[in-house]
Amino acid sequence: MKKGNRNFIRKTNKSSAARKTSVKRGGNRAPHSRGETIRGTVQGSGRGFAFLIPFDKSGDLFIAGKNLMGAIHGDEVEAEIISSSRARRECAVVKVLRRVHFEVVGVYDGECVLPRDRGFGKVYVDDRGSLPAKIGDLVVGKLAGGYPLECRITEVLGGEDDITAGLTGIVRSYNLCERFPREVTREAAAVPDRVSEDEMGAKGRKDFRGEITVTIDGAHSKDFDDAICVTRAGDGYRLGVYIADVAHYVREGSALDREALRRGTSVYFADRVLPMLPEKLSNGICSLNEGEDRLTMCCVMDFDREGRRIGYFVCEGVIRSKARLTYAEAEAIIAGDEAVQKAKPKAVVGMLKVAAELARLLKTRRDERGAVEFDLAECEIEMAADGTVADVRKKKRMFSEGLIEEFMLAANETVAEHFCRMKVPFVYRVHEAPPAEKVEALSEFLSTLGLSIPASPRPADYRKLLESCDGAVKGIVDRVALRSMSKADYRTECMGHYGLAAEFYCHFTSPIRRYPDLAIHRIIKYVLSGGRGAEKKFGEFAKDAAARSSERERISDEAERSADDFLKAQFMRDKIGREYDAVVSGVTEWGLFAEIDNGIEGMIRVESLGGGEFDEGRLALVTPARTFRLGDKIRIEVESVNYDKVSFLPAK
Repeated sequence: MKKGNRNFIRKTNKSSAARKTSVKRGGNRAPHSRGETIRGTVQGSGRGFAFLIPFDKSGDLFIAGKNLMGAIHGDEVEAEIISSSRARRECAVVKVLRRVHFEVVGVYDGECVLPRDRGFGKVYVDDRGSLPAKIGDLVVGKLAGGYPLECRITEVLGGEDDITAGLTGIVRSYNLCERFPREVTREAAAVPDRVSEDEMGAKGRKDFRGEITVTIDGAHSKDFDDAICVTRAGDGYRLGVYIADVAHYVREGSALDREALRRGTSVYFADRVLPMLPEKLSNGICSLNEGEDRLTMCCVMDFDREGRRIGYFVCEGVIRSKARLTYAEAEAIIAGDEAVQKAKPKAVVGMLKVAAELARLLKTRRDERGAVEFDLAECEIEMAADGTVADVRKKKRMFSEGLIEEFMLAANETVAEHFCRMKVPFVYRVHEAPPAEKVEALSEFLSTLGLSIPASPRPADYRKLLESCDGAVKGIVDRVALRSMSKADYRTECMGHYGLAAEFYCHFTSPIRRYPDLAIHRIIKYVLSGGRGAEKKFGEFAKDAAARSSERERISDEAERSADDFLKAQFMRDKIGREYDAVVSGVTEWGLFAEIDNGIEGMIRVESLGGGEFDEGRLALVTPARTFRLGDKIRIEVESVNYDKVSFLPAK
């Protein structure tokens, strides 16, 4: 299954300083007073106490272990403020409103489970009803609640260093769905393997089978939910973006639909995919396979010779893909590789040449309007046949990937604008402007480099900032500027996409792996068929789909990041004692984070540097030997590996 971009920032080595560099905490509201009640999420420390992260963003509060009242990491709770002084804002849990975790995954030590999730403290094992486990086993325990926490071991996954066991543990930790319920598999089995003539000839469905449509995806992709065709139109271009018509097969309220909403998104690990839809659909009838008739949702756009959109239409369609291309093949064709070109139909080669012209124009126009792009390489993990990690490396970005991205962005913006203007319920992809306090922190840091950004920056201001930097400074600024950004999510209000500098934006192009795309396809089909009363029919549905999709995306991102961190650490297990060149990627009061050339990051404890003082304004650590800042080059030695954490020492 293919994984596309989820927002304007490509997936990066996100375990880095984005989570670990000290961030000023604060809120947009005045602190509450003693005796008031407040609602929020419990953030465990792993050391018996916790913090409350209030829903109203009024600032974090301390929760002593005795005041947790059985609440655990991730719970949504109601709490009473028992101290509101500046020195110590503290609260006590009154009621657990919603529990997120019902199981704990960790290593059994003979008495307790030592959780892999560092938000938890140790959990005592109730031997009554527990499965037998050996010391060092990675286990799953069903939580009993109360304080101190207890659990019963329900599953023994394997040794704590076993990669398969470790990844399965992450699946359990995030309560991800591995198997489809029987009712879902029955519905999927009943879906036809071929598209019928009646379906292809249905009223309103346009026939694009004569077009030179192709799919361009990764070499290992098995589901193809988007195809493209670009032709010259006068002195301009016509771009067709054809997306798998998943909503034709996943009907509203069906078991397939309920399960897709429950999952919200496909989840991608290096060794497996947990799909949103059964393979019968995702790799079969919904996949735009070469040479096979497939139903699609279509956004066809006309552009002038400068890349300005001058017309469009949205419809249901049917296509027959002329070629399944990998990114590498498309790249070679566009670059003029004769051997690759000869292996493909001439019409496909010619279409790709025109597509490259349009993609460059669209990229130029997006740059001109101020869209923000961070120059941070994606890290890819290669698994060996025996289940071990064969390699970890930084991925080189290809033009062909950017080409598909530009076309998908164009379709997403066009569809969002059309249905926003129609004022029908919809699910939009929203990326808000950076919070004022984060911009202030960024501005404070930039001043130490002789740089600046306005107090209320536009996307173009970020772009101008990033373009003004080069060398090591650019790497530093990219990292810090990225941390100042808001996180994109799904809403029913069209509020634009800050990072893309787009007034209208949605996710239309990946209904095989994202529920919001499937949700809006259902709405689009209803509107195209002349359906009335869309507000009544889809108002609550759109709200539920947006909220659920945002929640599931967040969980999926965290799970994928945990899996990546775990696999990177396993790759480093046999490299203890080796030295590498590295770059400082994070600075905190307790040490440095450094990233080696393959994108793997490790921590250097402040004690290993002879002590030091953290300068938050400059994001620097001042030690007796030298001052360390983001982007500094250093030489490190791999000290140790602990599950998903790598520790470094300064090389001698």
